[in-house]
Amino acid sequence: MADNQKRLTRVGVFYDGNYFLHVSNYYAYHHERRSRLSISGLHDFIRTRLAQEDEKDMSLCPIVDAHYFRGRLSAQEASVEGSNRLYYDRLFDDILMMEGITTHYLPVRTVQGYRQERGIDVWMSLEAYELTLNKQYDVVVLIASDSDFVPLVRKLHTLGVRVMLIGWDYEFYDEEGRRRSTVTSQYLVEEVTYPIPMHLFIEDDNDPEFQVSRLFVERKRFPVNGPPQEDMPIFTNDIEIDEGEVHTSTIFSLKDGYGFISFPQTNNLFFHYSFLKETDYNDLREGDMVEFTMSRNDRNEPIAKNVKLVR
Repeated sequence: MADNQKRLTRVGVFYDGNYFLHVSNYYAYHHERRSRLSISGLHDFIRTRLAQEDEKDMSLCPIVDAHYFRGRLSAQEASVEGSNRLYYDRLFDDILMMEGITTHYLPVRTVQGYRQERGIDVWMSLEAYELTLNKQYDVVVLIASDSDFVPLVRKLHTLGVRVMLIGWDYEFYDEEGRRRSTVTSQYLVEEVTYPIPMHLFIEDDNDPEFQVSRLFVERKRFPVNGPPQEDMPIFTNDIEIDEGEVHTSTIFSLKDGYGFISFPQTNNLFFHYSFLKETDYNDLREGDMVEFTMSRNDRNEPIAKNVKLVR
């Protein structure tokens, strides 16, 4: 065995936390797998891939450091968001802690009515560079998509450090019923040593060294009866809405993280998984009875919010 195949490949992993959560939500609510990404599975994938690149055993490719960066609501704001927000934040912190990931949080700022993460990318880049200098990683793995990380990649290359990029491209409907896309910056893809288009790897599922199912958290899947509805409904804007009144009706259709509630006055009401209250989207089925309040989106179309399964 060559000397290079005997030495450790020391790996440092850096998460853009908001991006990772966004992707995990996509697979949990919009993708047919209906399951969140597994951090332990993702780390095993990274080690397997690097072992293939270096032609060595996976045991010689340890992740010696992992860091997670994200903006975070204050405890008071999180409690206003809903009774479960603080609990789920703490639950995810426990998962990160058990996987040996160091968390880095900055407060989310509200600017002109919009919540924004400020300084996270810069902080993550500075920490990644400083830690690489101090701990001498052989490979830095970025779980990110933003071109703001291009200067970091170039700096790491001057140190002789290889960079792997874990990224996804996909489309989905947001909470207002508009089609959105998430795309990894091509500038970033062209700069790194190992660009990994995870969406293609997951859909292909032909790697003999690693089973795609290991990338996802195991959970019971609930089938959605009936064919998916391909067309969006015709909304009616000229109806009166009492936003505080609770209504009850049944789910008309479900698809990819959103759905429609039977409501003759508006030709069915759109709702997004983020509008659910004390209910998991994957527990819903067509025909289920739900409670909800009515609201309007930014196009003045009626939608359902605070949707709760009637058990």
